[in-house]
Amino acid sequence: MEKVKNNKDKWLHLRLSEYEEGQLKKSFAKSTCRKLSDYARKVLLGKPIISTYRNRSLDDFMAEATYLRMELKAIGNNFNQDSSEEVKRWAAIYEQGSFELLKRIEIIEKHISKLADQWLQ
Repeated sequence: MEKVKNNKDKWLHLRLSEYEEGQLKKSFAKSTCRKLSDYARKVLLGKPIISTYRNRSLDDFMAEATYLRMELKAIGNNFNQDSSEEVKRWAAIYEQGSFELLKRIEIIEKHISKLADQWLQ
């Protein structure tokens, strides 16, 4: 079987009024398409477009949760990599506390990942 080339190397230049561009972007924002070019291609070729209602508060929460997850990972990495004597003494004294902290960070990361997976559907 021959493979069909799927290169998108042809350009279509299109002029829109400000109003038309606004309408296009508004419709695009309501779709699940990640790129405007994908959305426009589907509209022009008459392909089905999946529209979804996005919960803005959940979107805002997910942005914050994603940031929090990155910060927690950075803290965990720094905690595991820091080799100064003061940190070593502190870690020896509070070993159980540090273990509990890392365990809770892992639980939080799992919950955030689970919410992110649900949010992306």
